[in-house]
Amino acid sequence: MVGSGTAYWMAGQGAAAGSPGMDQYIGGIEHAILHLLYARFWTKVMRDLRLVTVDEPFTKLLTQGMVLNHIYSRRTDKGGIEYFWPHEVENVFDEASGKIIGARLKAAKGDLPAGTPIDYEGVGTMSKSKNNGVDPQDLIDRFGADTARLFVMFASPPEQTLEWNDAGVEGSNRFLRRVWALGVQHEALLRQATAGDLSGAALGAQAKALRREVHLVLKQVSYDYERMQYNTVVSGCMKLLNTLEAFKPSTAEGGDGDAAALCEGVSVLLRALYPACPHITHGLWTALGFAARQGELLDAPWPAVDESALVQDEIELVLQIAGKMRGSLRVPAQADAAAIEAAALASPEFARFAEGRAPRKVVIVPGRLVNVVV
Repeated sequence: MVGSGTAYWMAGQGAAAGSPGMDQYIGGIEHAILHLLYARFWTKVMRDLRLVTVDEPFTKLLTQGMVLNHIYSRRTDKGGIEYFWPHEVENVFDEASGKIIGARLKAAKGDLPAGTPIDYEGVGTMSKSKNNGVDPQDLIDRFGADTARLFVMFASPPEQTLEWNDAGVEGSNRFLRRVWALGVQHEALLRQATAGDLSGAALGAQAKALRREVHLVLKQVSYDYERMQYNTVVSGCMKLLNTLEAFKPSTAEGGDGDAAALCEGVSVLLRALYPACPHITHGLWTALGFAARQGELLDAPWPAVDESALVQDEIELVLQIAGKMRGSLRVPAQADAAAIEAAALASPEFARFAEGRAPRKVVIVPGRLVNVVV
């Protein structure tokens, strides 16, 4: 007998016969002739027996990369091979190339004294038998589960191999500390913003620039989540954090627009990071007042890109005089060639570097630069 839940898990509710099964299969390359092959074989057997209605068990396949780490070993007196954990040895480097050529024990181990030469076998797949794995619990105890998750997602695209790097783990932890520090820095302002209704607040130039950057990053992050490129999702969140850290909201009268823009930006950052770092984002979401206004982070809707926020009032063009960069020129986004040319010729940079020479022509590359030829 096939359980009644099969119709849900293997084809979705109301799916037609022959439709694909589960949305996504994720597995390592070693699963291609084990789990994946068996799942496809038995699905077709059950289909032929009319126990299920699907032809294939999975709609999409993601073959994730292997995690690699350094391997250290030595031949025993009896001819066997003894493996050592990376933390038990220190590397020996070639002075000319800087490459690892061997290792030695940091401290005595059994009958082996400290300094015993150890062979270096390069990097290979993490394996318990080769003592080159990393215990997730150790990372969790040292840095927290969010750091461990973030590093694995950020270190490489999911389908590529990943060489383990302890320094990268520490970098992920520093990033999360910055996210927490941002919340602490603006806690009072954000709690005030989430407690009130600032949706109609007037936005100044600084707030508009922030909203544009927030929604540009959100557009890219949403696209990357859809295609399961989690490393660029994390890099997008890092870019967004840099933008929010650089933003200096006004606390004077009329600063509601800045507060609203900052509040929205932090809300987007926390929701974008939530799948990778559920603990710290949930804590900040609650502490900063978002949960009281918008509900728990788990139930919060994915932020929608506001296309109107991407429209610029002004653009900045590189200003060149006689082919050399001499500054920049800000013009209305809808300015035509005549208006851009007039602004370039009226700029103090042209007056300074043209040295009284008349312009022969003005070359405009739309959206990028304007070059005054003298």
